[in-house]
Amino acid sequence: MSAHLAANLTREETAARSAQVHVSAIRVELDLTSAPDPDASSFLTTTTLTFASDADATWIDFIGRAVHRVVVNGVDHPVLWDGARVRIAGLEASNEVRIEAEGVYSRSGEGLHRFVDPADGQTYLYTQYEPADARRVMACFEQPDMKAAYTFVVTAPAGWEVLSNQRPVVTTGGGASQTVEFAPTPPISSYITAVAAGPYHRVAGEWRRGGLVVPLGALCRASLAEHLDADEILEVTRQGLDFFADAFGYDYPWGKYDQIFVPEYNLGAMENPGLVTFTESYVFRGAATDAQREGRANTILHEMAHMWFGDLVTMTWWDDLWLKESFADYMGAHASVAATRFQDAWATFANRRKAWAYEQDQKPTTHPIVADIPDLEAAKLNFDGITYAKGASVLKQLVAFAGEDAFFAGARTYFARHAFGSTRLDDLLVVLEETSGRDIRSWSRAWLESTGVSTLRLEREGNAHVVVQTDPRPHRLRIGLFADEDGSLVRRESVEIDIADERTPVSLPLVDGEEAPLALLNDGDLTYAKVRLDARSLRTVEDRLSALDDTLARALVWSSLWNAVRDGELAATRFLETVRRHAPAEPNVGLLSAALQNAAFAIGHYVPDADRPDARRIWLDVVWEGLRAARPGSGAQLAWARALGAASAFCDARADEVRAMLAGEAPAPEGLALDADLRWIWVAGLAATGRIDEEGIREELARDDTMSGRTASIQALAARPDAEVRASAWRAAWEDETLTNDHLGATIAGFRAGGRRDLIARFDEEYFSRIREAWGSRSIEIARRLVRDLFPASDDLRLVDAWLEENADAPGALRRLVLEERDDLARDLRVRAV
Repeated sequence: MSAHLAANLTREETAARSAQVHVSAIRVELDLTSAPDPDASSFLTTTTLTFASDADATWIDFIGRAVHRVVVNGVDHPVLWDGARVRIAGLEASNEVRIEAEGVYSRSGEGLHRFVDPADGQTYLYTQYEPADARRVMACFEQPDMKAAYTFVVTAPAGWEVLSNQRPVVTTGGGASQTVEFAPTPPISSYITAVAAGPYHRVAGEWRRGGLVVPLGALCRASLAEHLDADEILEVTRQGLDFFADAFGYDYPWGKYDQIFVPEYNLGAMENPGLVTFTESYVFRGAATDAQREGRANTILHEMAHMWFGDLVTMTWWDDLWLKESFADYMGAHASVAATRFQDAWATFANRRKAWAYEQDQKPTTHPIVADIPDLEAAKLNFDGITYAKGASVLKQLVAFAGEDAFFAGARTYFARHAFGSTRLDDLLVVLEETSGRDIRSWSRAWLESTGVSTLRLEREGNAHVVVQTDPRPHRLRIGLFADEDGSLVRRESVEIDIADERTPVSLPLVDGEEAPLALLNDGDLTYAKVRLDARSLRTVEDRLSALDDTLARALVWSSLWNAVRDGELAATRFLETVRRHAPAEPNVGLLSAALQNAAFAIGHYVPDADRPDARRIWLDVVWEGLRAARPGSGAQLAWARALGAASAFCDARADEVRAMLAGEAPAPEGLALDADLRWIWVAGLAATGRIDEEGIREELARDDTMSGRTASIQALAARPDAEVRASAWRAAWEDETLTNDHLGATIAGFRAGGRRDLIARFDEEYFSRIREAWGSRSIEIARRLVRDLFPASDDLRLVDAWLEENADAPGALRRLVLEERDDLARDLRVRAV
């Protein structure tokens, strides 16, 4: 078996292993003293596993440089290692296996990632495992249902912060190194164990509840210390712990609560109990909008919900990934509204999060929320809009269906019954039926075990109305009727109905003796469905959207308009005109930012080719005027400024003004801080149109020679509109394996900048000749970026269809990515042609 095949564990073989092997304790000793040495690429890792076995033989998972020694029950054992699995034979009823090995420091964000801070030369380490990269750091049983008590012993340079899931109990050593032994964890899965080490800056706090005291920590690189908003982070943390302790009726079980913001991170965050990792994007180096702060709070609460959903009770296999991710996504928004100042979290969810779900659910690769996950490669790709956002959407429906009290009573029973264990779908359905008295299984079949999204529209039928739905399924929804009141569009009436059929008659009351100018289906966002506006309502929002006084209602209208554009039912030009008229008056900066991003996307993907240059020029003027008109120092001003940078990558009509502001030769708009992050956005736009050269980019880097600055400079340099520059970026993306995950992303972004198909179309055929080899030779995170982000935006489907036909035997996960990119391209072409 090849190492690649051996690494891709299947559901069947892992189920067989957990039926025979019963692990109790794992001790992991890591020697990380080599980390500051740039010439050292590996570290020593020794794992001692204690387990019972009903079988004579099994395997233990490890991916690294070497396995040096295997000791089984005190006797040296031949090293039988294929690059992914260490074969063990001669097992007894009770066993202790010791594996001495050598791991490799990661530059892809998978396993033990090593980063050297250009600001001060300091080295930082952190781990990231989900779904199956713990085996890159330690020998383990890499499957979620094989839980163990983990004890970590870490030797690292003296003076470093050394962290793991539990508190340190013994620290020894002197001179150049220290050895820290941590308390054993309660039983947890391998993928949520964690280690971090380096000269991290820490801000400490605590949370108290009765006699329980939980130490809190917020950590980041030392060079970012001045930007760490620890007060707000810890405030949201305390608010969340208060909320979840009440809601779940189960004390926080992990002892301490550290939250560490780490560089070059592939995710938003990861729920390692006691040591939650976050992307450094949540440490704001410059100005940040309230929407960004709301997003950070939502992520903090999402990960905190995992301390119960996912960590305390874990899915048996990745089929039931939704058991943790859907719940955490729902709880992130719910707890934001219930416990923090971010009261518009459900509006953000309706407009942004559900857009991700609707998009994913219309692809040919859509799947039920409760998915069929045959192996780890499939699991990696199922961290998607279905598992997260659609799952959270239907859980919101379930709370309404079962009743909030019954839902949380069911959660409390679920935790009490299955604490530190593993579960499947049926385990949750049982407790919810017990506490609600409702038929939860029928609901599950309709929503968790089916695919697709309904589209709802309101039509006239004689003098009455009818709700029409495609892909019929049961919905409980509200129709809001909005009319004028003191110059605003206000909800004057509402009608709640249940629908299940293709056509459902509904009686709508008159408002002031006539039909309401706006009838909004799914008002309140009670169900999961795309909504179309009838002709009268569409005219109303095109004329008066900014007069609509309810934030959630506006979120739903913006969502409806965008879905209609994506489906080719509303011309992109009409959407762009609505954005031009109403975005400047949108008071919610999250909705504003989404509208601006969608407008830019519509121009690049849905406006016909012949009309695109004019659309880009007009859009640049729109964002320029929006920036000039925005309230000084507001989040809206910052959103328009960022949109200006994005628009400048496609049209250079404002390049002279932008350059002058960057150079200090012309004033920026009052209240706008030209901090490093905003400057790089503008520089990237100038680079893509050739309005700043290599010297200018390097001068900007000299101003901001940080991790963020170096990554941004890579993108800007690769974005210059020169054929050889783009060719060099292309080669680097595929061939330079020294590129970190972030630097690869920046190289690809530069290669594609400005939509310059004239510079990069020549690589279309080469893309399809490269992807299969890359999938087999690169880590799944890196391979996924290459396959997804370099997919050619060609004018037809010939090349991709030929590849799919010729590669029917390609790995399923690779074909899924290609099929999804094909679907996006087909949608672009279809909508442009309408």
